[in-house]
This record gives sequence, structure tokens and C-alpha cells, in this order.
Amino acid sequence: MHAVEETFRCSGFLKLAALIGGVLFSMSASAQLQSLERLILPGPVITGHAEYESECQSCHVRFSRTEQDDLCVDCHTEIAEDLATQTGFHSLSPDVNDEDCSSCHTEHLGRDADIVGLDVDSFDHALTDFVLRDSHIDIVCEDCHTPEEPFHNAETECVSCHLEEDQHLGNLGEDCADCHAETQWSDTNYDHRFENDYELTGSHAEISCVSCHVDEIYMETPTECVGCHIEDDTHMGNNGTECQDCHNTVDWADSLFDHFSRTNFALLGGHANVECDSCHEGNKFEQATSTECVSCHLEDDSHDGINGTECADCHQPTEWLDVLFDHGVDADFALNGAHADIECASCHVEAVAVSLPATTCIGCHDEDEPHELQLGEDCALCHAELTWNEDVRFDHDLTIFPLLGEHVQVDCEDCHETPAFHDASDVCIDCHLDDDVHETRLGDDCGACHTPLDWTLWRFDHDSQTDFLLDGAHEGLDCRACHTQPAMDGVIAVSSDCNSCHRSDDIHRGEFGDDCAECHSTTSFEDLRVLQ
Repeated sequence: MHAVEETFRCSGFLKLAALIGGVLFSMSASAQLQSLERLILPGPVITGHAEYESECQSCHVRFSRTEQDDLCVDCHTEIAEDLATQTGFHSLSPDVNDEDCSSCHTEHLGRDADIVGLDVDSFDHALTDFVLRDSHIDIVCEDCHTPEEPFHNAETECVSCHLEEDQHLGNLGEDCADCHAETQWSDTNYDHRFENDYELTGSHAEISCVSCHVDEIYMETPTECVGCHIEDDTHMGNNGTECQDCHNTVDWADSLFDHFSRTNFALLGGHANVECDSCHEGNKFEQATSTECVSCHLEDDSHDGINGTECADCHQPTEWLDVLFDHGVDADFALNGAHADIECASCHVEAVAVSLPATTCIGCHDEDEPHELQLGEDCALCHAELTWNEDVRFDHDLTIFPLLGEHVQVDCEDCHETPAFHDASDVCIDCHLDDDVHETRLGDDCGACHTPLDWTLWRFDHDSQTDFLLDGAHEGLDCRACHTQPAMDGVIAVSSDCNSCHRSDDIHRGEFGDDCAECHSTTSFEDLRVLQ
């Protein structure tokens, strides 16, 4: 009996498989896969995914479960953003952030299936971007989360829930947490000093907010004393509107004025005992009083303005004749050597306010510079301040032409006709033209053969340094035998063809061609090689 039932089942399966195979055979490869996927659909998806039910590839990657998560976040962009920014439940929960989406959210369980699986009673809100603290712990979920809306969409701004409780009528903005705490609405943590850059000290600490912020208007509240105390000004505005320069917030009659801290001008020495009106005329705060020495002491300036208006650079307020000035420190130019004894006017020709003397050598000594600026403007590289023409230091080896061998013994003038040293040539032939026994037939690069140690110590190997071997009768020939033309721009290449030199010796008159070496050798013209 069991064998019969098994036969029928197998037969039915084979018929179904044959039917499916027949249908698939008549379709394209892509259509075959899509049809097969629909045929093996495990079950209906939830209502929210129903429109994609016939498009399996919207949620599945064929033969790859690992790529399915990418398709999930392609649609659920809010979850993708949380994962990218490491925020939200799916990033903060250690049990979720490394898991596949399908491990928690299983589909194909029917239209009404709950694939979220959220247990609100056991959910840990600390794994979200809004931790429940203090009074928020006791509220129910529905107070913040609107029914039928995803939990992820709940607002986190205070004003989204507490707008109706705002007694400030929105005048302080929407950031309730800047002042209020989560323990209870009446607990405030507002620091007037840091939030408004205005510290409430002294009597200001005791007054009510509406004393300054009338009708709950907080914007553009004046922070200047006169904004509130103009009627208390017994000076009738003669001392300006900066009441805090003299008064404090503890007591209106408690006055303490420090001239240095308030004006950055300390009353020292002779200034300590002068009357205020000696410097201040009219309204002391509206009419700015200059702190420049010259504004009061112009008639005392024995320099007639040549040294500028910064009297304090040399003089002190203790005594006008008490002068302290260090040219090296104060002017950043130490007077050493010959500079120590010169008069100030030698360099300070014009008033300091007009122009300051140059602190570079060339700034003063441009007329004494004989090198036409070829050596730069830093004269101190060679010259000392003690004397201009003595103790000159210069190392010729640091130039492009080091002095070697016999060059060490020559005088500077032998090569340098003028102090414009860069005009001197570094080409051998320019100095040694008269010594050139080759009469320029071998070019102008004497150094190719000769050394600066001795003119007669020359090095040149024609066999290795050229392509023409000097052997046989050629050995010992005078250079001029072949190199007959002047060559100032380099050695003129001489043809290595025998005929170029021995054309007049060719008794064959060219009948055997130009290559004499096919028969003759360099040993002797009569030394013949029989052609094979």
C-alpha cells in the first residue's frame, strides 16, 4: 500500500515538474528565473511590501543572501542614514548593528504579520538618540509617538511636545533645554553671564527678570548702564554714558576708577599729580584724549620732529631727561665697528615718521658697491663692519670655478679685470688663448686634456676617447696632420675614411673605391692584403 502511494506521489511530482519545465522552456532565461521565483514564493508579504511582491529582485539577490541587506537600506533610507552616522537604534544596539536585517524582520508571513517585533514593555530607550531621563521616564509611549507613525519619526525637540507650556510666548526660541531641566519644568539652569554675555552681579542679581525684560520681550534688551539708569545720572551726561567706568553694581555711590585699566594709560611719574583738566577738555568720554606724548609735549621736543612722535621710545615719564634707548634692541640694528661712532643724522636723514634708514648694507652703501650687485646685496658675507676694505673674507672654492693647482697662485686681477667679478669667463681658452699651441684646432675646452696642476701634464687617449685607433704609421702623428681647421666651438669631426686623407696618394685613382683598408694596412702603405 505504501509503495503504491509513493508511486502516485512521485508520479504527481514528476508531472508537476514536467509542467513547470515545459512552461520555463518556452521563456527567456530572465523570464524563466522570475517565473520560477514566483512559483516558489514562500508566502504573502506584509501590506507595506505588497507592491513589490511580484518583483523578487527588489528585496533578494539571486544566490546571495549576504547582499540582501543592501537592498533593504536602499528603501529604508532613514535606517541607512542611522547606520552611516552611527546613530539610532540599529547602530547603538550591540545585538542588532552587526546582524542581517532578516534575522529580526522575517517576511512572507502574511499581509497582517508583525515583522517589526517590537516589545514596547521591554524596549531599552537608551539605545536610541533620545535617552529617557527624570520626568520622561514615567510618561507613556503614546505621549511622544503618534499612532500609525513609525517610532523613528518621533520628534526630539522639546517644543514639539511642550509648545503650549511655553510661558515666554516663543520669545526665547525653541531650545527649551537651554534653561529648563528634565527633572521638572520649574527647574532652570540658565546662566545669564554665559548665555547673554551679561553677568548679573551686585544689585542686579536680586531684581526680577521683568524689571529689564518688560512684557517677556528678551530681544534687543540694552546692556549699557544708561539704558536703565539714565534718570540716575547726576553728571547730566558730562562724563559720558559709560557709567561702569566709575560705578559698580554693588552700590551706585561706590566709585573706583583706575586710569590705567580703563584707558590703558598709567599715570606714572610726573603724570601722577596733574589735574584731569590738564589733559581732558570738555566731555571726558565723548572727546577722546590722545595718549601720544607729542600731543602734550610738542613744544618740549628738542629734536624738532626728526626722531618722530614716539617720545616714549627714548624718554620716561619719571623725568624728561631720563633717556634709555638701545639701538640694537629697540631698532633691531646693533651699532658695531665703524657704525658705533657715526652721527644719528648720517643715517636718519629724514624724519622717522617719513622714512627709516635701510638696515641692509646696500641700503646705505649702494654708491660704494663696485660689484654691480653681481654678488647680491648682503655685503656682510665678505666685508666686516670694522673697516670696509680690510678683513675681507671670500672662499673662491664655493664658486663654480674652484682654484686648483697653478690657479691658486695667480692674482685676482689676472682673471678679474674689474670688481664686477661675474664678468670673468670660466672658459680656459679665454685666458689661455696665447698659450694654445694647437691654434684652436682642438677646440676651446682645454680641460679635456690639460689639468690646472701643470700645463704640460695633459691626458688624452685617442684610442679610447675617439672612434679612430692610432696604430701603425698613424701612431705618433702630429695632431695638426689631421686637425687642420680652427674649432672654437668644439673639435671639428674629422672623417675616419682613409680616402679623406689619402686621396692624393691613391695611385688607383678611385678605381678600387674609397675603402683603402680593404687592401692596405696602417703599418705601411706598401703592406698589401690579397683579396680572396
